[in-house]
Amino acid sequence: MCPEEIRSAGVGLERSCQEPRPSWIASAGPVDGVETFQARLTGEAYQKHRHDTYAIGVTDRGVQVFDYRGRAHASTPGQVVVLYPDEPHDGRAGTPEGFGYRIVYVDPARLADAVRALRGRPCSLPFVRDVVSTSARLSRAVAGAFDAPLDSLAVDALVVELARGLLADEGGGAHAAVSRRVDVAAVERARHVLDAERARTVPSGELEAISGLTRYDLARQFRIMLGTSPHRYHLMRRLEHARNEIHRARPLADVAADAGFADQAHFTRAFKSAFGLTPGRYRALRRRPMPGRPFEIRAARGRPDTPTSGSARAGAGAERPGP
Repeated sequence: MCPEEIRSAGVGLERSCQEPRPSWIASAGPVDGVETFQARLTGEAYQKHRHDTYAIGVTDRGVQVFDYRGRAHASTPGQVVVLYPDEPHDGRAGTPEGFGYRIVYVDPARLADAVRALRGRPCSLPFVRDVVSTSARLSRAVAGAFDAPLDSLAVDALVVELARGLLADEGGGAHAAVSRRVDVAAVERARHVLDAERARTVPSGELEAISGLTRYDLARQFRIMLGTSPHRYHLMRRLEHARNEIHRARPLADVAADAGFADQAHFTRAFKSAFGLTPGRYRALRRRPMPGRPFEIRAARGRPDTPTSGSARAGAGAERPGP
């Protein structure tokens, strides 16, 4: 035995001497602002990072442990994890056997559109206080995302179901309407520019001219609508471009230059801050997803690290390396 204690939501566990299972990450998309991701990982999987999307996933193997909003959380098979955009978090295994999960990353703008359709008016982004839950609606929605390859109509249905689940889990059905002082069209104009310009820094003055808002009004309204700042949103679009270039097996120095970073060191710091892995580690973990049975989960009975059977179908695409 190897009596080394590991962190697992405040509980000490003994690490066995057995060889850990190989770690890997794989995903499909993004398609219309939605990306599906699956992973099998051991040990300290991700360092602290943050991304500008919602992350809604289900643990399907082992114990997933992560720090979020000032405390440690643990998720076991069958439990749902919801992370709000732009919130720092990390990820690690709670048992020596490691953990596995499937997760859906959703552009906040897509969820905002769905919430507006469901509520009949523009509303603030859904915020679920229970980071780890047993939400049946969200679990079914995540499972459905892995039943077949993503297409536009499937994404539309998925986003609506995720919005329904998030609104239900806010409690009491209460949801604040967005202030009329938010100029939705102006924010959208700025967002479209940031989406298009992935290889250069976009100055504040340019966004002021395009949106018709001052830089400070734009920053405030952008966060209300999209859950992050214009700067952070643009940085993530540049990093998404960089990930796609990594998938083409291009040298990392060239990838950094094409994405508008000053040098490879700057690129590495930004990538690690966003995804919890260095570009080199990300490239090493990435694998082509394997065809398999539809997504299956089951709640653990007895030991919390009971593995589940089944794997998910996922097309080749951009792997987002962080829970």
